[in-house]
Amino acid sequence: MARPPAPSRALSQHFLADRATAERFARLAVPRGRPVPLLLEVGAGTGALTAPLARRSRELRAYEIDPRLVPGLRSRFSGTPHVRVVGGDFLAARPPGTPFSVAGNVPFSRTAAVVGWCLRAPALTDATLLTQLEYARKRTGDYGGWTLLTVRTWPRYEWRLLGRVGRRSFRPVPRVDAGVLRVERRDTPLLDPAAYRSWCALVELGFSGVGGSLHASLRGAHPRRRVDAAFRAARLDPAVLVGGVTPGEWLRLHEVLTS
Repeated sequence: MARPPAPSRALSQHFLADRATAERFARLAVPRGRPVPLLLEVGAGTGALTAPLARRSRELRAYEIDPRLVPGLRSRFSGTPHVRVVGGDFLAARPPGTPFSVAGNVPFSRTAAVVGWCLRAPALTDATLLTQLEYARKRTGDYGGWTLLTVRTWPRYEWRLLGRVGRRSFRPVPRVDAGVLRVERRDTPLLDPAAYRSWCALVELGFSGVGGSLHASLRGAHPRRRVDAAFRAARLDPAVLVGGVTPGEWLRLHEVLTS
């Protein structure tokens, strides 16, 4: 078998080199007992994740942006009819119209763009991504703080950190460890469409920084007595930093302020 091309620094490539880690990731990406109907892989690389993901899907579309790697992938999976290697940028792909999952070892420099693509796809059911550990921890509240993106999408998506992957599992070895981030669409949203619109407005106002505190920001659109009542209902100190408010506490704030 020919040696794969050297990883491209411009494409932020760090190939997964540990088979046990690849198998564990595939089990986390497809936790159910039966294969998923349609799975899209981001950045197939040399196929380390493609092989175990193929065993857990009825149809797998493996996207690879690096044209040097596409022939080797197509040769490797030529005998696996339900695997289609797609040469090109995953971010340029049109999302499927039927329910589908996403999984992959995401180039650290493109993580935000890939997550954004997933969140905009109407038929996405879940995405399990190997990302920079810091990104995964920030998005899932593992540092004890919450980001605007996570809170804003929380009524529709659950964000979880499923594990950590040491940097020495990759070639070349990156400077930091990776995390397994899972974003899963809720079967039943926590808010209906009208309430979700007011939720987004409230959360974005809260994260705006206007007034210097969350309490002050919310007073820009709501009477002080209502904001005080909402903070009491959520059991929040008026001096709390916006990043320290959990999604559950935000739901209580929204309930009181929009009632």
